[in-house]
Amino acid sequence: MRILTCLCFSLVCFVGRAQVRIYDPARTVERSVEYRANSRVNQSIDRGLDKVEEGIINAFKKKPAKPQPQNQNGQTSTTDADNPPADDTYARPGNNRTSSTNASEAPTTLKAYSRFDFVPGEKLLVADDFMQDAVGDFPAKWNATGSGEIVTIEGVPGHWLALGKKGQYLPEYISNLPDNFTLQFDLACSNPFNFYSTSLHTAFAALKNPAKEFAGWGVFKHNIGTGTSVSMHPMAAGAKSGSSHVEVFENGERTMNNDLLVNQFWAGGRNLVKVSVWRQRQRLRVYVNEEKIWDLPRAFLPDVAYNSVVFALGDMHRPEDSYYLGNLRLAVGAPDTRNKLVTEGKFVTRGILFNVGQATIKPESFGALKDIANVLTENADLRVLIVGHTDADGDDATNLTLSKRRAEAVKAALSSDFGINASRLTTDGKGETQPATPNTTPEGKANNRRVEFIKQ
Repeated sequence: MRILTCLCFSLVCFVGRAQVRIYDPARTVERSVEYRANSRVNQSIDRGLDKVEEGIINAFKKKPAKPQPQNQNGQTSTTDADNPPADDTYARPGNNRTSSTNASEAPTTLKAYSRFDFVPGEKLLVADDFMQDAVGDFPAKWNATGSGEIVTIEGVPGHWLALGKKGQYLPEYISNLPDNFTLQFDLACSNPFNFYSTSLHTAFAALKNPAKEFAGWGVFKHNIGTGTSVSMHPMAAGAKSGSSHVEVFENGERTMNNDLLVNQFWAGGRNLVKVSVWRQRQRLRVYVNEEKIWDLPRAFLPDVAYNSVVFALGDMHRPEDSYYLGNLRLAVGAPDTRNKLVTEGKFVTRGILFNVGQATIKPESFGALKDIANVLTENADLRVLIVGHTDADGDDATNLTLSKRRAEAVKAALSSDFGINASRLTTDGKGETQPATPNTTPEGKANNRRVEFIKQ
């Protein structure tokens, strides 16, 4: 009866709006079921967002299998490489790409992330920017039941995995999700995006045979075993926002199910965001840009070996609707900042990120900086040396200078944004001269891009 009611309501709305297009009733029911809880959610949106969204025109247009979106907030750096390719690898011939964007908004500042308490895991295991895969190909280290391809996005450096077909998508290089892990990725969508097109589901599952079982974690199909699924959709019902849905399954039985609005992700405005997932034992926290959308104390089951991440799509209402994934980073281990700095005398973080080839700190670094600032505030006599490190890409002398500038930027941020007396902080940079891991893989390079805090 509830489904029939939602269907009838949807049909009345279509007639009232004099829509000429005939909508697929099956898809109407599916999307009505997926979002029926949104009608009970407070629809009021922070009006200040409207001002932020003014002037941002995100034109996600797919050429034959090639999109042309631009980024949000005027940001054009979403890769972690220290030096961009000199030959502008991002503007590949044949893509009809341009170097300009339509986004007029200034870059987001650290202060905008004042409530962002996300701190990446201590050890970085995965850093996949898809640069090892050719445009037009499906990534070599992924498995899938649907189709996808590597594309470029206008105004944003790097490669992206475009997903626009029903199916499940498995990054095979992820084989363990311990009690403490963080997963970050950039998420974009085409604009416009139809309300009746599928959400993007991200499942953290316990699979005995991932190569065979991952196909069971599709949309409305999470009945194969144990796992936690978080979905994102850029068009909520009746609001200038997106929405998110969370489900928890234990041995095929759904034990948790909830929906909410997401201010930061919206196809009509912010259609390029950073998603950050943080597991601490049973607790799950999910952030979209600086907005914490989920903080669930019992989202993961104790004594369960979660080992796979599965992205899944249902049906797209329009063939031109797509999602885009970029810059996946998986890190493990809970940072023990105070113990390592105060007791052991040294703390290393890969959670302070910078714009490409620059000393500008990315706003999503706020949580890592705040973590350090808290230790320095609690230990007023503590003095530290801040040391910047880069990977081996680019010129040696340039990297050395860059590492020193980045250390100075960290000092300035701790002083100006967190109130740490600058006299307690000194800086240095080592460039690429002290690699923590070989610079032969994306993960190795990402681990070498780090900031060290050394007790003085």
